[in-house]
Amino acid sequence: MKPASEISSATGTHFKGWAKPGPIPPGPESGVCAGEEETLDALSGHFRLLQLKSGHRFSTDDILAAWYGTSWCPSASTGLDLGSGIGAVGMIAAWRLSGSRWVTVEAQTESVALARRSACYNGLEARYDIREGDLRDPAVLRTEERFDLILGSPPYFPPGTGVTSEHPQKIACRFELRGDVRDYCATGARHLASGGFMALVFPDAADQADRVFEGAATAGLTVVRRRSVIFREGEPALIGLFGLMRSSDLPEWIRGQTWKEPALTIRTREGQIHPEYSAVKLAIGFPP
Repeated sequence: MKPASEISSATGTHFKGWAKPGPIPPGPESGVCAGEEETLDALSGHFRLLQLKSGHRFSTDDILAAWYGTSWCPSASTGLDLGSGIGAVGMIAAWRLSGSRWVTVEAQTESVALARRSACYNGLEARYDIREGDLRDPAVLRTEERFDLILGSPPYFPPGTGVTSEHPQKIACRFELRGDVRDYCATGARHLASGGFMALVFPDAADQADRVFEGAATAGLTVVRRRSVIFREGEPALIGLFGLMRSSDLPEWIRGQTWKEPALTIRTREGQIHPEYSAVKLAIGFPP
């Protein structure tokens, strides 16, 4: 993936031979611009995302979570992005599903403020509700709220199990300071619409993937599909994509079964972007 800062300088309808798809947002006419410690970077088509130069920056994981969920639930009219951070996953999904309405939940005040400004820049305010709070708090989402599609990129590691960043925004994105993948499953299960779909990105290693399956089972969900992601051809998969549905929405014979899809490769052995991942980026309005 090209650095977002490189892409952010592109203007007009094309960038290096790639025609930018999708709606034209208000953009600068919204009055939103990047501050001294921020960048305003390409996200989907003409959509842009505000990010801190030294804080959390959107990544391949975010792209894949949004792409996977919207690919397997293309008819969603309502969506929920849990632990939404600066808004990359939810805004990509809102760009792909142009008629959908979204609720996002994020606990970090700084990230919420950035996401709200990005939503304004992209003209999403009418269908994009950004809520500040802990996804484990029942008060953040009303009991009756239901969503066709739920997305999440949970933090991967328990506190104290890795090298922490100095920036608090990065720490909260990597380490389980406010719940783990089981909490994402529990909240998702409470708010899935009938027949709804939930997509998560999480480490693919057996011990980590087991946590997804355990969280799903406890919450009454079935992992109906799973896809490993290999960042460089020939190397082991580092993360996986998991598609979940409420078990009671499925015929009994399929409950507890998971279809393992062929792995998705990000880069070839030579370090070039793999053709399939180029197609994924095109699908979310990002240059290949």
